Amino acid sequence: MTKFISKITQAGAGLAMVVALAACNNNQEAKTTVKPKATANADVKNEFVYVNSDSLLAKYEYFKDMNAKLEAKSKRAEADLKDKGTAFQREVAAYQQGANTMSADQRQKTEERLARKQQELQGFQQNAGAALQNEQAAESEKLYDKVADYLKGYAKKKGYKMVLTYTKTNPTILFADESLDVTAEVIQGLNEAYKKDKK
Repeated sequence: MTKFISKITQAGAGLAMVVALAACNNNQEAKTTVKPKATANADVKNEFVYVNSDSLLAKYEYFKDMNAKLEAKSKRAEADLKDKGTAFQREVAAYQQGANTMSADQRQKTEERLARKQQELQGFQQNAGAALQNEQAAESEKLYDKVADYLKGYAKKKGYKMVLTYTKTNPTILFADESLDVTAEVIQGLNEAYKKDKK
């Protein structure tokens, strides 16, 4: 189960898919004149920006709350599984101690009952793990949708054609001027929107 919760960092990989969000500029008209290179470069600078996903995940309050919630559920499931496992081990130990005093029929019935309990315990473990994985996937999708929806509006408002993403573990951008980094502004906007949603 502890391995499962580490998968939440994969939400960063899901977030890294928030690449190339187009902000449709309906007011832009086709122009027949060619702009000088300096002006064209200035336009490109203003149309393409990037967000550092590592920083975003570290500072986005929604992600922190989501991560804490999943971690708490994982710990509860682990504790529950541990309790059930301990109780089962006690039953096995009690059987082993008293097996010599039991009849063959009693031993067979006890062993069958313990085998069923062991299967139930394994089933509980598998179901708990699957439920946590499903919830993690659903929460990761919500996270992606929240960030993507915010960035669509943000890009449209600012006039950006594309918002790229950058992570140290999976750098799709090898170099970008720091003036194109809008991470702090995006984090602030996302956190403000999240505060409003919580009210």
